[in-house]
Amino acid sequence: MGKISAVFLALLVVCFTLVATVGGFYNQDEGGAGIGGGGKGGEREEGGGEGVGGNSRFLLRESLDVVRTDAGHMRVIRNGGHRLWRSPMQMGLITMEPNSLFIPQYLDSNLILFVRRGEARIGHVYKDDFAERHLKTGDLYTIASGSAFYLVNAAEGQKLYIICSIETSENYGWHWHQHGFRSFFVGGGTNPTSILSGFDPLTMSTAFNVSVDELRDFTTRQHLGPIVYLSDSRAPSMWSKFLDLKEHQRLAHLKRVVHAEEEANQDEEQPTWSFRKLLISIFGEEKNRDDDDTRGPEACNIYERKADFKNDYGWSKAVDENDYSPLRHSDIGVYLVNLTAGSMMAPHVNPRAVEYGIVLRGTGRIQIVFPNGSLAMDAQVKEGDAFWIPRYFPFCQIASRAGPFEFFGFTTSSRDNRPQFLVGANSLLDNMRGPELAAAFGVDEERLGEILDAQRESTILPSSPVTPSGEGEPTKPSSREERAVPKMIRSFGSDMIMGFD
Repeated sequence: MGKISAVFLALLVVCFTLVATVGGFYNQDEGGAGIGGGGKGGEREEGGGEGVGGNSRFLLRESLDVVRTDAGHMRVIRNGGHRLWRSPMQMGLITMEPNSLFIPQYLDSNLILFVRRGEARIGHVYKDDFAERHLKTGDLYTIASGSAFYLVNAAEGQKLYIICSIETSENYGWHWHQHGFRSFFVGGGTNPTSILSGFDPLTMSTAFNVSVDELRDFTTRQHLGPIVYLSDSRAPSMWSKFLDLKEHQRLAHLKRVVHAEEEANQDEEQPTWSFRKLLISIFGEEKNRDDDDTRGPEACNIYERKADFKNDYGWSKAVDENDYSPLRHSDIGVYLVNLTAGSMMAPHVNPRAVEYGIVLRGTGRIQIVFPNGSLAMDAQVKEGDAFWIPRYFPFCQIASRAGPFEFFGFTTSSRDNRPQFLVGANSLLDNMRGPELAAAFGVDEERLGEILDAQRESTILPSSPVTPSGEGEPTKPSSREERAVPKMIRSFGSDMIMGFD
């Protein structure tokens, strides 16, 4: 009886702890003020202790090197999160030197690539077949989790810059890894280690029908890292030869987790353990590849798309699953906004998704508001700065008067996000005008109409004739706001990620 009582008491303690924790999580999100959204909660949010503006729950705080070699590097922008909530997406930044290769691998996460600058060649397995596409600046392309792929910068004298979303909802609990996702390298040797190396040598030699020594020879040669050069003395010849193979041979390579190098100066007759013979002996003849449906999706170029909205003050583009069906699998959307000098993306709310962004060009400001109506952030941003907007939080972007302001990003929904604009023609307030709204503001309908009709533009608004606190300068935040701002936004520098001029 005593043991049963002790177990019951322990269960009660656990239950109460969980309830308190979950309750605290939601209360903190609302400023500690519950449904009302008022009271002292705003002070805690702005104070840098408990609110969204002051801790790591939704904030971008750091980036990590995932790969760094002489031929290129990849960094992941870390997203902050609460202990009961983890962001379903991270942003990655890939830079590759001319004539380099990101060696074959697959991820436990969906990948969406955006070619910021340069040209790329990507090959991957799609529906049990090989797909290879040539990508140019502005192209979007998706790689499903578990699909082996490689990436090549074949351009002469031009670096390749890629921004990518890493959608982690399919990695099934590998959250303990510091990067939030896992790479499984198909090729490799001593650096990186191929997944083939984990098997017993006798098992693999039997599977390939080769000797253990032969197997060891081609699984230990690579030592230059995940991104390698394809030419000159720095390049391992196996990768150059791999890219010279025909498509069906590269398919076999990726599908069967094998890479090998044909020995030089061979007779026309195939050697006993040649690349082709190895694969055929183990996996049989290759399938007929006449079905065009297996060739992989085409790329979508966001720069070539017509703007969804455009006026004299800027334009915006959004790509969702209706525009580019491969986005449906990862449930990620894409957007690109360009504001002319001094103009503003009107205050609005995304009711469907979290937004992540990075500044591509120019300088500007981003303002975010807490649910209780207090200021969460008012920060100046420049090229290379990364930011994020929590779902439902009101926000706006303002270009500096120095020149255009362009930013690109991802949303955590591939559907039409239908942003709700709070100000401007055809805005939420404009559509709700009437005695009820007038009463909510404590004015009569005539005065409400005067206020709402003063702005005739919608979505992207012109600059104000006068900047109260100086040309393009944000109003100075309180000391508590100053502590909150640096954590909400993180600069990743043109030299480190984009190669912006």
